[in-house]
Amino acid sequence: MPDAEALYTELLAGVKKLLRADTRLVGITSGGAWLVERLQKDLGLSGSPGIISSAMHRDDFAKRGMTASAQTTLPFEIDGADVLLLDDVLYTGRTIRAVLNELFDFGRPACVRLAVMVDRGGRQLPVAADFAAARFTLPDTRLLALARDDDGRLRFHVEEAQG
Repeated sequence: MPDAEALYTELLAGVKKLLRADTRLVGITSGGAWLVERLQKDLGLSGSPGIISSAMHRDDFAKRGMTASAQTTLPFEIDGADVLLLDDVLYTGRTIRAVLNELFDFGRPACVRLAVMVDRGGRQLPVAADFAAARFTLPDTRLLALARDDDGRLRFHVEEAQG
């Protein structure tokens, strides 16, 4: 099992290298939202980070419906923004596709980049992270999920994939 706190430290260092003066951080619900909240604080950035949901644009919406996770909140202008999307695990690329559709519903950013804690391969769409703290594979029957303890510490756990 990967050490989520150690990978967060790697992610923090990678995000520092990707930051520009006008970069806006946007976390993908729910794991990415936890990451962006912590990154915003640890990087000493002012303002609030954005939170974005993939729920309304997922290609399996009819099957999954609305989730209980947070909805999209973008407390800054998207038009012309340098957006750095953050997520916990990059797998098929379908969540990123849905999030990009959601993001463009709010405006046209100048640039969109992606940073993740784990890239587990298995892409079904041509999506790549600009930064990944770790890369490893899991069988298709397993999902790697980020959890946040009450004290804010992060940890990973493996679940059986729902078929």
